[in-house]
Amino acid sequence: MVIEHPEPVELEAWRDELRVVLQSKAFRQAPTLTNLLSYLCEKRFAGETNQIKEYSIGVEVFRRGASFSQETDSIVRVEVNRLRKRLAEYYAGEGVAHRLRIAIPVGQYVPDFQPAVAPEPGLPAADPLASEAATKQPALGWLRDLRAAIAAAAILLLIAGVVWQLRRSEQKAPAVATQPPAPPYSESLVGLPPGDEVRILAGSPRSYVDHAGKLWSADTDFAGGTAVKDEARHIARTLDPGFYHTSRQGQFRYDIPLKKGVYELHLHFAETVYGPENTGLGGEGSRLMTVRANGKVLLSQFDILADAGGGGVADDRVFPDLAPAQDGSLHLEFAGEDGQGALLSAIEILPGVRGHVRPVRVLARQGPYYSNDSHWWSPDNYFEGGQLAAYTDPVSGTDDPELYETERWGNFSYALPVAPGRYTVVLHFAARHRGWNTAPSPNEDGAAAPVDHIFNVFCNGKAILENFDLAREGADRTS
Repeated sequence: MVIEHPEPVELEAWRDELRVVLQSKAFRQAPTLTNLLSYLCEKRFAGETNQIKEYSIGVEVFRRGASFSQETDSIVRVEVNRLRKRLAEYYAGEGVAHRLRIAIPVGQYVPDFQPAVAPEPGLPAADPLASEAATKQPALGWLRDLRAAIAAAAILLLIAGVVWQLRRSEQKAPAVATQPPAPPYSESLVGLPPGDEVRILAGSPRSYVDHAGKLWSADTDFAGGTAVKDEARHIARTLDPGFYHTSRQGQFRYDIPLKKGVYELHLHFAETVYGPENTGLGGEGSRLMTVRANGKVLLSQFDILADAGGGGVADDRVFPDLAPAQDGSLHLEFAGEDGQGALLSAIEILPGVRGHVRPVRVLARQGPYYSNDSHWWSPDNYFEGGQLAAYTDPVSGTDDPELYETERWGNFSYALPVAPGRYTVVLHFAARHRGWNTAPSPNEDGAAAPVDHIFNVFCNGKAILENFDLAREGADRTS
């Protein structure tokens, strides 16, 4: 929780930490990030966290002027994302011994001052200013060298002991026990697979940070095709229409270097040429394309407009269980058919788990969220219709009321991207005593009565909830 007015002693510690970070080599060489971090922290120190907004940062830090548009100019999201990475790198290296650490939580711009993990028993706690003082005492270098030599000798003795113990065990037990089969994949046990993530914005000359705080690089690793820009187009089913204002079109390929492993590929499309809502010419069947990965066909006679259900609609196709070729790259080919060029908006490559698709969690709000069970929720996406609403009154019956502070209401739909297979869908609801345009109705005892919310829910055309009475059953549902 954000503390608006820190105590004087706490504030002094925060200022000391900021001073040391700004004087470090990592930040002396990055004046833009230094200026940004100073601005964010000074606002926090002054208790003005309500003024730390994307627009104010763009105007006051990056001098974008009063006409600054967050939809078309992602400078703030790009630079704050760079700042997060620079802080993480700093505390993993030069600032590893600090007792206090500065962090910018994902989806937020308000800096957080967090205590570092306690040192192991027997080790002295490090002072954040100690590293600065140590550089001024070269006479103690011999002591550090001696300690390093002792540590190295201890490690060698430990390795020798382990090797001796292993050989002794092999002599006593020549038969090797059969290893039990690996347990089925469970995200709650192992979390999302770690590793490098690749995001490429096709046709874009610059990087872009979306509403989820994810950084997309400028177009790279391609051959062939043409970069096309179309900023005037409205794109449905996304909070980031600017994401689809560029594309690569024609006959082209991408050769993307990857480390060994299993990956999940997301290909992002939006038909911006054909369809009655665009030029008035063409429709389904006007653009057909084939997509291959390392020579294997992923999509054949793929029609973006037909798959998305219309022109100007975001479409995401998912392909699990992919791996780089023997040369260490994933080779993607995009070929148009019948004389028409292929079209691609973006490529996203994520570490995967063989035989599984990464879970999809969408929360009806503008920014990402970490729930109490440490799961990451994407900001509202893949939707069409309805409106967002936010409430200040907390709901009961949950240990994570913040999860239910917002909702999408009205007549709406979601098109969630998954690979072919069977899935479990969990729907989260909250019954409230006040509607968006309805005054509370008193019960016989004078208490406010829940608003009548009776509706149907369909999945791929099949009704999974009929005449669902939210006021009576308000709870999570699984299908």
